[in-house]
Amino acid sequence: MKSGHRNSFQKKLATKTLSTWKGACSTRRRLGNSRKVDLVVTQPKGDLIAKALDLLKEADSVELKVTVPDTDHRSAITVLGIDVLDAELRQVVFFDTPDLKLDRKGLVVRARRTRRGGDTVIKLRPIMPADVPADLRQSSSFGLEVDGMPGAVMCSGSLRGRTNNSDVNLVLQSKLPIRKLFSKAQRVLFKKHAPKALNMDSLTPLGPINVAKLKFEHPGFKRFLVAEAWFYPDASRILELSTRCAPDQAFQVLAELKAFLTQRGISLTGTQQTKTRRALEYFSHLVKSQRRNAKLKAA
Repeated sequence: MKSGHRNSFQKKLATKTLSTWKGACSTRRRLGNSRKVDLVVTQPKGDLIAKALDLLKEADSVELKVTVPDTDHRSAITVLGIDVLDAELRQVVFFDTPDLKLDRKGLVVRARRTRRGGDTVIKLRPIMPADVPADLRQSSSFGLEVDGMPGAVMCSGSLRGRTNNSDVNLVLQSKLPIRKLFSKAQRVLFKKHAPKALNMDSLTPLGPINVAKLKFEHPGFKRFLVAEAWFYPDASRILELSTRCAPDQAFQVLAELKAFLTQRGISLTGTQQTKTRRALEYFSHLVKSQRRNAKLKAA
């Protein structure tokens, strides 16, 4: 297929697919030799499709994601043959104030425990790529992400680090300062962008939340699938399904994934929630409720 015809086909397929699938459009571009794009779509306008196609040109691989509505979790797990016992268990905790001051400033602070060890991230959003200092942008620990929302595209930057699982536990038990989980570079980035009167050790742990992640195959789909379930204390869950492909196959695979899921009765019409947003709001409400109850008991 000639280049002009291929580009025209991609745009037509993108318009048709994106207009029928709600979600969130996000792309992640890592600096250096390895680049990755995460793409989840939602009610986009024409300019958003064009921006998504431009971002795909910069990527080496693409990850397509969809969030399954609460009502379809059980059926999705059953029809896809997902066995939670085969999953990799993780534990995630965010750090913010109970009223989410960092979130309102566009700052996300997170730690995670996994079997392979702990990791951390300081994320800024929105951020303009041109405003990122050269030394930070060249760091192998830093990555740029571009999230496309209905009618808009937002860029964010993430500075990642490593930590010990045991140290995360100590922080959750208030036996270790929060700052000890993060690298010097991460702490500098936090101080530069956090509200001036707020230091890292004064933040409140929002979590932890248990996560199960499983990479699996299904005979009805020709690519590997990844299921990630976040389990909340109130027994609610978020289930995210994803798959990877080459950039020039993104919209074709997107259509195939949509067809594969809908043919098995898995709805894609529910509200698409990001895992971070849901977790921050949930634990913020939980912490404020616990503190109100504590004050009433003390009165």
